[in-house]
Amino acid sequence: MPLLFKRSLLPKLRSFPLTAEAVTVLSGAAEFRRCLLEKIAQATRRIYIVALYLQHDEAGQEILDALHAAKLKRPELEIAVVVDWLRAQRGLIGAGKQPGNAAWYQEMTRTRQSTVPIYGVPVQTRELFGVLHLKGFVIDDCVVYSGASLNNVYLHKFDKYRFDRYHLLHSRELADSMHHLVKHGLIESKAVHRLDLPKLPTTRSLRNDIGDLRSRLKHAAYDTTAGSTERTGLSVSPVLGVGKNNPLNRVILELIASAQRQLTICTPYFNLPLGVVREINRALARGVKIDIVVGDKTANDFYIPPSEPFKVIAALPYLYEISLRRFAKRHQRQIDSGQLNLHLWREGDNSYHLKGMWIDERRTLLTGNNLNPRAFRLDLENALLIDDPKGEWLQPRQQELDNIMRHTTRIAHFQSLEALPDYPAGVAKFLKRVSRVRVERLLYRIL
Repeated sequence: MPLLFKRSLLPKLRSFPLTAEAVTVLSGAAEFRRCLLEKIAQATRRIYIVALYLQHDEAGQEILDALHAAKLKRPELEIAVVVDWLRAQRGLIGAGKQPGNAAWYQEMTRTRQSTVPIYGVPVQTRELFGVLHLKGFVIDDCVVYSGASLNNVYLHKFDKYRFDRYHLLHSRELADSMHHLVKHGLIESKAVHRLDLPKLPTTRSLRNDIGDLRSRLKHAAYDTTAGSTERTGLSVSPVLGVGKNNPLNRVILELIASAQRQLTICTPYFNLPLGVVREINRALARGVKIDIVVGDKTANDFYIPPSEPFKVIAALPYLYEISLRRFAKRHQRQIDSGQLNLHLWREGDNSYHLKGMWIDERRTLLTGNNLNPRAFRLDLENALLIDDPKGEWLQPRQQELDNIMRHTTRIAHFQSLEALPDYPAGVAKFLKRVSRVRVERLLYRIL
């Protein structure tokens, strides 16, 4: 690795050993849903579900029904659902005033014989400035890891799906570590309350407790004392981060800096932090071949067809495309040579939500981190870093990459991407106004 980091974290990361058979890559959202329901039904000791949200829809109901059924079957089962406190108490963006998922949680607890506690974690006093974005479901000694939340589209309940990554890791040490952080680092905090019980405290009344929780989270880490810093075989390291210059951000930058031959990056929202752009430029200067896979603007979960009435939220996919076009224009020479490959994912009316990195033929990062300024500064994020020094896991790793690339198109020239004059009238008018009042830079920091 180039000596750009005086206090490198990568060699210090403690990891848990794995076998190649202990890591399974699921092919899609429908298989992810089936696997999750199957694991919940088979659980014997513990189920910890951590997600941005558990939505009140058919797929969300299916998950919550499965949890209640598992609790009735085995009353001794330790079950907890952990979601973002603020996200659970509002409706869907653009859908008008709604009671939020918390009202449904409370109705389920009131009418069921079993109890499935659902905890709300307030990472900030306002959702705009930070949410719980942790990933990973702990079921007995298995970790089901995906960037997906829990609703119809993420779980491919009906016709449409939101494409993500889905991994099963069988490791008691990893499961124990992730379970410990959620139980003792989050649920036991004074700022965290059950959303499935009535008379919720106001967020305002929790301001001091939320501040204390965020301060502690900035210094929190997964307990990896059962792991080792030796890199003798396939292993996994859990990493946590919130706020500027956190350990996860540093690991991401160091991973890019460590690339010598090949680097692949996936992000659903092309708005890279300055540090990531710098490391990508340095990697290109070293001769590293780089592939970046993003969703076409029509595959963005905020996309609204031009035929529908304009909403401000509909401008987001176009903002990301503007960023991508600028990046492509600056790097057209590397695109022409084939050293840099920008891929757009699109498959029907489905949407794209992939995150992560593949570094040379050794390291693979599983994460919910969107690799954008918001993830690097505001949200509580985590990741699992798989290290494979002997090449024991290369085939499943490559199969996942092939599956991701299946519905992509390479951008041959920055001019193949649409620009402001090509956009629908409502979108173009809004974006011109945004640029005129110089708010664009602020938007990019919080989106």
